[in-house]
Amino acid sequence: MPEAIEINGLTKYYGALCAVNDVSLVVHEGDFIAFLGPNGAGKTTTIHSITGLCNFQKGSIRVFGSDVIGDYRKTRRLIGLCPQEFNFDPFLSIEGLLVYQGGYFGVPKAEALKRARELLARFKLLDKKDGDFRKLSGGMKRRLLLCRALMHDPKILILDEPTAGADLELKHHLWDFLRELNRAGKTIFLTTHYMEEAELLSKTVAIIDKGKIIHCGDKETLLKNENLEKRYLELIREND
Repeated sequence: MPEAIEINGLTKYYGALCAVNDVSLVVHEGDFIAFLGPNGAGKTTTIHSITGLCNFQKGSIRVFGSDVIGDYRKTRRLIGLCPQEFNFDPFLSIEGLLVYQGGYFGVPKAEALKRARELLARFKLLDKKDGDFRKLSGGMKRRLLLCRALMHDPKILILDEPTAGADLELKHHLWDFLRELNRAGKTIFLTTHYMEEAELLSKTVAIIDKGKIIHCGDKETLLKNENLEKRYLELIREND
């Protein structure tokens, strides 16, 4: 069986800036991979290359054996992307946003409507279905992004820092749901800069810094690394 995601020698420039430098990475079907790195490390550029949101200069990417450029229609159907930005259409209702998203992937309207209501109910948004997304709180918008990513029931779910700015209750709700999806067999690719999140959720950890992969392997091996044996909490008091 082909791997869920296979990246070979991915290199991406923005002008003179090399955002991703010769990245190679394999994600197995059913894995839960945490893609760790500081802001600007190349995490978002990598997932945008996988999902076709940006072009890259060198390398290749395959999704379940299909090339993301040569067979982009097939590969994009296999992936659901939950981005950082709240990029919703302001002219559609919350339910309409989801039904419309299903239509992009050929989901019949009746089925899309049923799935949209199931997802909205799962994330406690069903009572908002006829409303305007701009009236939702930040946490509710985060949940709506995840609903949209799941509308066509993709085999791979890619999440770009989904808990950034989320409160503790929402984080735990999302974590529980992602664990449930992964147990059901969905491959999950999570970008984050929170080690706690990677430790709690992932099976595999890849670390990227300055556009290069500096570690990739199972989580337990990383946690046994002698450099991580001593942990400390630093408290900084700001001036009043």
